[in-house]
Amino acid sequence: MASAGDPWKEAHDAAASAGVSLHPLATLEDADRVIDVMGATRASAEQLNRDFVRALQGSGNVPYGAVEDGRLVGYVLGWLGVDPEDGLHVHSHMLAVLPGRRHGGVGRALKLAQRAQAIDAGVRVVRWTFDPLVARNAYFNLVKLGAVADRFHRYYYGDMEDAINRGDRSDRLEARWDLDAAPSRPTPPALGNMEVVLGREGPADRPAPTAVRPPEEGSAEVWIPSDYSSLREADPDLAARWRDAVADAIEACRKAGLVARHFQRDGAYLFGPQPPP
Repeated sequence: MASAGDPWKEAHDAAASAGVSLHPLATLEDADRVIDVMGATRASAEQLNRDFVRALQGSGNVPYGAVEDGRLVGYVLGWLGVDPEDGLHVHSHMLAVLPGRRHGGVGRALKLAQRAQAIDAGVRVVRWTFDPLVARNAYFNLVKLGAVADRFHRYYYGDMEDAINRGDRSDRLEARWDLDAAPSRPTPPALGNMEVVLGREGPADRPAPTAVRPPEEGSAEVWIPSDYSSLREADPDLAARWRDAVADAIEACRKAGLVARHFQRDGAYLFGPQPPP
């Protein structure tokens, strides 16, 4: 998919393949529909409220929704921000799809709608945060969308009280999506010699840090558990060890000037030099 194509056509084609249609969510009724989907997906005591969604709508940061048979099944929302390095960009704060419609391309269609909306506004970069230990999110962000993760934050949101994050340290990778590039990268980039900084060993999925320092030229591999959410339930102590080990490995890669460029389905980040703009 070339960046020279029509961004809205790309978004609507992706939505059609996923069996949904894309619509701006600009009304008070739409704000209530967003809150309903939010409640069905986040199980959080700290959800955004309708007033906040209305403020986004009124300030030109209109959320986009995926509709199936007249029902909202997903949405994406964010707002314009200013970054010291990127200047004007879109901060993509929340993407949510009802459980029964996940894994079918709805999320990608929504992100492509956000991309098209940003390009219409003259914006060329979108940023957002994600948990580095959730493999499906890493694959979606780095492979299906073609973003890179060029920043890392320990304890970014402080203590979170939703059912997904409660009791866990809120470490986050920060994705940078260059909207002038093609919105997918199906094959790993050529990164040169690979050094394993953090491995995964044994049937218990234990972290295996190595003594290898990430190379300033070349690339590095950082493994994560195959299913972190299940691991947290079954063995919280081992999950906490993974949280620390992954944070240490990512910080070492960033200190060497490397960014997360790809994610392998078997559970490893590939870090390499920052790609050219």
